[in-house]
Amino acid sequence: MKATKLQESDLYLPIKKHLQTLGFEVKGEIKDCDIVAQKGEQLIIIELKLNLNITLLLQAVDRFSLADTVYIAIPKQCTLYKKQSKQVKKLIKRLGIGLMIVDIQKTAQYVEVVFDPQDYSPRKNKRKQAGLLKEFTLRIGDTQKGGSTRVKAGLTAYRQRCIRVAQYFLTHPVAKGAEIKKAIDEAQATQFLSHNYYGWFEKVERGIYQLSLKGKKELPDWLK
Repeated sequence: MKATKLQESDLYLPIKKHLQTLGFEVKGEIKDCDIVAQKGEQLIIIELKLNLNITLLLQAVDRFSLADTVYIAIPKQCTLYKKQSKQVKKLIKRLGIGLMIVDIQKTAQYVEVVFDPQDYSPRKNKRKQAGLLKEFTLRIGDTQKGGSTRVKAGLTAYRQRCIRVAQYFLTHPVAKGAEIKKAIDEAQATQFLSHNYYGWFEKVERGIYQLSLKGKKELPDWLK
């Protein structure tokens, strides 16, 4: 027997029962709101959707013109929620909306209030923020258009510094790291040569380097 396709209306009764146990009076489809619940002066609006999308979020945000407390409710098997629940929760919290998950089984239905609406102030990741500010400060000029593909969006501050080291070899085919360090005022010239992250350099003998074939081939593209 083919399974019955889940409908948005299938989420209604489990949520209604859940809210009734909390003392709310619950009614569906009031002024285009999927669910409206009231207990004393407390008014709640809940929007139902089988999938998370921008339409649902816009709809829920619009409901703040009618009530201070707004939730969205989705089934547990919602694909986007299963794959990216952490990011989804952050987004919904940021909008000040609450989230309910409905788990519909053959013999029973369960409602989980993942979180209630709340003022959201995300915690900063100090390490990542420091990395962002370091790259912003060290990057010379505005080298890449926002939205560019990652293939050509690799002109980081690190690469810029390596390019400066590589450029030195265009006029000095063989050189020591210490010599380059002094000539172009690059404190980490020797490390760039020895680490050779991009494969642009090759050792001639101890402490002495030159451009590799890869470096000679790729450097002109980065100097355009």
